[in-house]
Amino acid sequence: MEKILYIIILILLESSNFYKNINYVNPSNYDFIVNKNNKLDRNYEPKDLEKIDLKYSCENKYLRHDARIKFEQMAEDASKEGLNLIAVSTYRSYDYQEKLYNNYVKDYGFYYADMASARPGHSEHQTGLAVDVSDSSLDYDNFEETKEFEWMKNNSYKYGFILRYPKAKFLTTGFKYEPWHYRYVGEDIATYIYKNNLTLEEYENNF
Repeated sequence: MEKILYIIILILLESSNFYKNINYVNPSNYDFIVNKNNKLDRNYEPKDLEKIDLKYSCENKYLRHDARIKFEQMAEDASKEGLNLIAVSTYRSYDYQEKLYNNYVKDYGFYYADMASARPGHSEHQTGLAVDVSDSSLDYDNFEETKEFEWMKNNSYKYGFILRYPKAKFLTTGFKYEPWHYRYVGEDIATYIYKNNLTLEEYENNF
């Protein structure tokens, strides 16, 4: 069954418009999209990156100013309920993403790499607005099984974060389900997306 699903995904990737007709993004507001058809310049780096308090990150991790403030507030509020939200991956440079993507290709092959990792310039992490979240185990592969995930699923929008790559939205986002990957878009947009069960791509298409 898993092999059949993988073959279907390969066919869909081949027939999709992903990584075709690529537009370069000039980030302005928080709702801009970086994905398989929207790319950041190699030299793009946010000017307002700030280090997350080490209480809420596994080491030195950086987000843009507003995203950093809201993430820390969210993590602090979760801690009052006995939960631990830890940022395990945040801002990544173009060069870092290039090495990461190439390692995926080397280890797993081209098609799986395109499902699981963004090509350089196409990663949300370069925006400084994306954060991969774990509990205190720091194993975000198992994040979906944690109480922290349930809390994030129901509360992250209140702080301006959305679950960026939801389940069963592969044909829209181009990426497999990632329960740990959240993107800051601001509270108003996050609330609308949450209440209407949308992806960021679907939200942009509506406005």
